[in-house]
Amino acid sequence: MAAEETLTYETASTRLEAIIARLDSGEAGLRETLDLCREGRGLVEFCAAELEAVGQGLEELRLDELVARLEAA
Repeated sequence: MAAEETLTYETASTRLEAIIARLDSGEAGLRETLDLCREGRGLVEFCAAELEAVGQGLEELRLDELVARLEAA
């Protein structure tokens, strides 16, 4: 992945799929396997953080909607 490319959840998950496919192929050597696992770990952590942020945003929206309903009642 190019350094100047902005990492998004979608690009990270696509790269993870490619890493998994490469590892599943059995064609990666020992060093490549280690490098792919390290890269994959970072991508998994990134995706988990993105999902957490989105979940938090959705929770805030739900709370805002609840407050609006309570104030309207």
